[in-house]
Amino acid sequence: MSMMLGDILALAKASAPGMAKWLESSSPEMHGQVRATAAAAGLTATGFVRMAVADFSRAASEEDWATLMSALRDSGDPGQTCLHAMIHWRLAASDCGSHF
Repeated sequence: MSMMLGDILALAKASAPGMAKWLESSSPEMHGQVRATAAAAGLTATGFVRMAVADFSRAASEEDWATLMSALRDSGDPGQTCLHAMIHWRLAASDCGSHF
């Protein structure tokens, strides 16, 4: 299933459980990281995924967006690339100690 940026953002608002299931099938390793990070923060994996997309769209720097756009341009599956990049960004932010 290929998703576009608008689809990802709409799905984040409407159906985080669907997005978490999609992540589990597209990247089991990342899904495991999301589950562990979410549990440590007292969140569900679906809540973390939704938060990752919302936080990226709200707080990512111009450089983060430029990096994402470059990755999307070169991607065979822009939706997957977008979701993975936003979650990776949020996981990295979680490690800095200033989040949650």
